[in-house]
Order: sequence, then structure tokens, then C-alpha cells
Amino acid sequence: MTAGMSDNPYQDDKGNKDASITNTAGIGTMTPAHRKSGETHSVKGGPFLIGDTMTGGYGKGPDILHDCTIAVDKGEIAVIVGPNGAGKSTAMKAVFGMLDVRAGAVRLDGEDITTLTPQDRVIRGMGFVPQTQNIFTSMTVEENLEMGAFIRRDDISDTMEQVYDLFPILRDKRDQAAGELSGGQRQQVAVGRALMTQPKVLMLDEPTAGVSPIVMDELFDRIIEVSRTGLPILMVEQNARQALEIADKGYVLVQGRNAYTGTGKELLADPEVRKSFLGG
Repeated sequence: MTAGMSDNPYQDDKGNKDASITNTAGIGTMTPAHRKSGETHSVKGGPFLIGDTMTGGYGKGPDILHDCTIAVDKGEIAVIVGPNGAGKSTAMKAVFGMLDVRAGAVRLDGEDITTLTPQDRVIRGMGFVPQTQNIFTSMTVEENLEMGAFIRRDDISDTMEQVYDLFPILRDKRDQAAGELSGGQRQQVAVGRALMTQPKVLMLDEPTAGVSPIVMDELFDRIIEVSRTGLPILMVEQNARQALEIADKGYVLVQGRNAYTGTGKELLADPEVRKSFLGG
């Protein structure tokens, strides 16, 4: 065996799980800078995914985000935290194209995708797991995972096995209706379904909402394992302290604005952040 290489075909030279569950090459097409709605152009450099100085809101309503910036790079876990009504989920939805970005830009792997629909962003390589209504309850676990691969035209069996390796309980319950699962197991189905697209980046909106502390720790362990494949993970999380403990990068939002930005460790150590957002 060559020095530094793993003899496990499902691990890389760092001992990480098979990165083929991600789609690092992507399928986006670059177009000139002069764009109509739905067209894109390339910008070199910068984070792998960034919502850059975003201002916007829903429909014709008022702005909810104000010069808000969130970003994540390959191999990172970036966490968005803040009080209720801070605009955390709104910021993620803006990055995913679910509300109007009236100023600023969203770029994925150097490509300006600000005007693309959510569906086109999925095709470009974005995987998004909403907080609620994120599974088909009447379908089996395996049918849910198959639905996640709807944009693919290749063999999905290897990816399916990788998801089952990541979430072994889903293999045991593959023929069970997803609606019969516990809250934590449903979240595993939702994340697994997003991974079936072989995304370039994974976005999770409050993945531990409504689950027990034990299940929360288990989900965070799985999120860390996914991140070790090199897949960037952008996550909104209500359990701020626990989320920042696993975060490479953290954003604290207040009223749709960036209040604090730093590494997870820096934010956990900041007295003002601890006092205002982490309970002291």
C-alpha cells in the first residue's frame, strides 16, 4: 500500500468516507456577465458558496435581510445562529433562491446564481433540507431516497449504500413508511435524500428541531462525518452552543444583519456572544 493511502476503497488518504457521495465537479455552465433572468456568470476566487451582502425579503414585502453575508468553503461546517426572528432561515432561503435578493449576490463555486430558481440551483449542485415537510410520509424510506435522486440519470445504487452506511437505521427500516419513524429517523431520511443528488453543498435548516439531546448529538456526529468527505455544510441551528462546538465558521444574525462572525471557537469564547445568545 502506498504511504498515506487507505486500503479501504470507501475512504480517502485521510481516512475519510468516500467523497463520491458529493459532486465536486458540478454540472453548471458559465455564461457571459451580461445576464437575463436565469443566466449566470463566473467570478473567480472567494468561498465555495456565498450569499454576499444580501438585502431582500418575500414578494413585495419589506426587507428582512440587510447587507447580510454568509459563506461556507469545502470541508467546512458553517452555522447560522441568533435569536428568534433574527432572519436565520430567511438567509438560508435567500441563498437557495426562495426569496428575492434585491441587492447583493449569491455565488456557487465562482458562478453567480442570484437569478436562478431553486430547481436550477439543485441542478447546479445545491442540496437543501427544510425544517418541516422534508419527507414523503406515505412512501417507504427507500422510496424517499430514490425520490432524492430524481435529477440523476446514472446508477444510484452505490450512493444508496453510502447513505445506508451513514445512517444504518435506515437500512433496517428501508421498507417502512417514513411517516412511522421517530423524529430523529425522519431527519436522517431527509438528509439522506438530499445526499442522493450527490450535491456540491448541503444546506440544513434546523436539522435538530424537536429531537431529544441524545438524537441531536447523533445527528451532529453524522453531519461531521458528511463534512469529512469535503462536502461544505451550511446549517441554521437553534441549539447555538452545540452547533458552534462543531462549526468551523459561525454567523450570529440579529434582525437580518450580521452581528458577529468568526470561527466556532471564537464565538463560543466571546463574552458578548455568550452573554447575549448562549445563556452566559
